[in-house]
Amino acid sequence: MMQQISHPVGGRVAARSAVVFRLGLIVAALGAAALVLGTSSGCWSRSAEEVVVYAALDREFSEPLLEEFQQRSGVRVLPKYDVESTKTVGLVNALIQEQARPRCDLFWNNEILHTVRLEKMGLLAPYRTDRAASFPPEYRSPQGTWYGFAARARVLIVNTEIVAEPDRPRGIRDLTDPKWKGRVGIAKPLFGTTATHAAVLWSHWGDDEARKFFLALKENAQVLSGNKQVALSVARGELAFGLTDTDDAIIERDGGRPVEIVYPDQEEGGLGALFIPNTLALIKGGPNSQAAQQLVDFLLSPEVEAKLAAGRSAQFPLNPAVAVPSRAGAPQPLRRMPVDFAAAAAAWDSAATFLRDTFSSP
Repeated sequence: MMQQISHPVGGRVAARSAVVFRLGLIVAALGAAALVLGTSSGCWSRSAEEVVVYAALDREFSEPLLEEFQQRSGVRVLPKYDVESTKTVGLVNALIQEQARPRCDLFWNNEILHTVRLEKMGLLAPYRTDRAASFPPEYRSPQGTWYGFAARARVLIVNTEIVAEPDRPRGIRDLTDPKWKGRVGIAKPLFGTTATHAAVLWSHWGDDEARKFFLALKENAQVLSGNKQVALSVARGELAFGLTDTDDAIIERDGGRPVEIVYPDQEEGGLGALFIPNTLALIKGGPNSQAAQQLVDFLLSPEVEAKLAAGRSAQFPLNPAVAVPSRAGAPQPLRRMPVDFAAAAAAWDSAATFLRDTFSSP
């Protein structure tokens, strides 16, 4: 079993000083005794190294993979998971606070704009790996400071008992249709993947069009606290449809609720569905960089993406070598929204100011 780092996210320096000191002694004693991840053979050498991972992906999905890596490699994994109250922001704030004396070796994030933010702050260390060579370029940093894998899709979840087939939504602009006023839902677009979606739309559409869309959305939709709440409200029949993530939508579908998952804007010339990947990033100055590199290579393997695709989280593989489709199901061919996450991150400050003013008012 792995020993979790259990002090509060973004926590106090003193709370971890003993752990950090112990890690420093172990790393110094072991020196360069790094294990090497086997590529074609899948063989691993053993060592007593440790690696500290800050993991934003839900613990139920990330922990089994980290335990597998620990068992196969002999590297002791010390994870710190996010908590529901702070989500990824807590982990990001911890990394910023610790930048003078990094404790984390690898950041496993599921909200990519925060990863890009850390990259711009100079807190990430480059690592070039052949594991990501075939991944689409928009899902990896040109500088080698982060790699995207195992994505969620932004989808519409529709209550099939409320919305007849001819009236089913086909794109995100249907959320602003006045005939559904008060009967559609979104998560507050200041946090999580909804904020990422907003930033991507800002960079794609430009300021004027994005403002018009979100003003219309504010007038038409119920704004809930999170994507999970949107999916649940649709499943209960409290809303006709809403915008959420595939991992939240599939929970309701698996539970036998009368819902359909719609991948938006799939028509010819349409916007396409936005895919938001998990990301892996080495922290600059992390005490166990070699072990962290080995963990990156493990998590970017086709085997791991296949497990995440077939598992409860139903992630979408980004490696074209992975033949296992996401359990969420999707039309084929599936139109993905073109995305530049660096441009989206650059657009976020302007977007956030407008969205905060708009969605904080009654």
